[in-house]
Amino acid sequence: MDLFTDEALADPYPLFDELRALGPVVELTQNGMYAFPRYREVREASGNWKVFSSAKGVFMNDQINSALEGITLCSDPPEHTQMRRVLGRPMRPEKLKELVPQIEAEAEKIVERLVREGTFDAATDLAEHLPLTVVADMVGLGDTGRARMLEWASATFDVQGPMNQRTVAALPKVDDMVAFALNEAKPGTLQPTGWAAQLYAAASLGDLPVEKCPFMMVDYIAPSLDTTIFAISSAIYLFARNPEQWDILRSDPSLIPHAVNEALRLESPVQRFTRLLTEDYEVEGYTLPAGSRVVLLYGAANRDGRKYPDPARFDIRRKPSDHLAFGRGEHVCVGMNLARIEMSALLRSLLPRVERFDLIESQWELNNTLRGLGTLKVRVN
Repeated sequence: MDLFTDEALADPYPLFDELRALGPVVELTQNGMYAFPRYREVREASGNWKVFSSAKGVFMNDQINSALEGITLCSDPPEHTQMRRVLGRPMRPEKLKELVPQIEAEAEKIVERLVREGTFDAATDLAEHLPLTVVADMVGLGDTGRARMLEWASATFDVQGPMNQRTVAALPKVDDMVAFALNEAKPGTLQPTGWAAQLYAAASLGDLPVEKCPFMMVDYIAPSLDTTIFAISSAIYLFARNPEQWDILRSDPSLIPHAVNEALRLESPVQRFTRLLTEDYEVEGYTLPAGSRVVLLYGAANRDGRKYPDPARFDIRRKPSDHLAFGRGEHVCVGMNLARIEMSALLRSLLPRVERFDLIESQWELNNTLRGLGTLKVRVN
């Protein structure tokens, strides 16, 4: 089974159904790895960093695992804890609270304009606006870095797949991003109050080694953009396909947090990461040997009928706050609350202005790690 063909990336769910039916652990012989396609095993592995290690990389090919070893995503405690503490400072609750008025004002502005136009591409015109106007400015890479963040983010997730054509094509873009981080994004060129500059400020205080700073910028560039952009456009797509759910939300806006979680569950932006076993691990009588690489299939786990009844149905009353789209445990997404604020702000702005999303055209982006729409043309009324 090849999970990375164009057809599989455009619609992975039939393959995920097959994998879950095969068992709690499946050997992916083409990739030389094991896969966990069910909810329980993915959840348990995500919360057990001592056995399911990230320190040797979390990607599908050895070249990228070696190149990015030691970044926040590819580390274990205590090193991971130290980096994450610094990385997450701008996204502490009190800091995010300061951003809410700006995010809500930007949401109102873009929604008002697009609704007035009547027809727009929700994948670009709508979903990209908040991450690019608010978050990109907060990261503070300067004009050069800001203009290339989207391209870098997409490439960063593409190279996390196996060494296929998409990975090879994305490698030069990732090299460009790393070169920028090492050679250009230095104190003095970065916006002094931006998140990237704050990494160097923390290093000057001894909170982390200064050599970690360039690579930790990757954690601000990639996860802060494409994942949120795809989550926003997937939510609009789901409401366009399920207009009765939009009616429910319009009648009860208090369901917005549950609608956000349900969209993330059903169309998880990050479909998979891997872990390396530090010791033998048994799954229902099957022993996986130490040194094996295990693929945690978040997109499959979040549609496991053992956990969520009628899992392919979009139901904003489901309240699936325990979904795995943001991961779990030590490596739970550091920016998840910011993503929820952005998604909620846009939905809240759309509710009083839009009765229906009429779907004109949609096309799923093909990326080795991410799932999301590259095109989502809608008409609103």
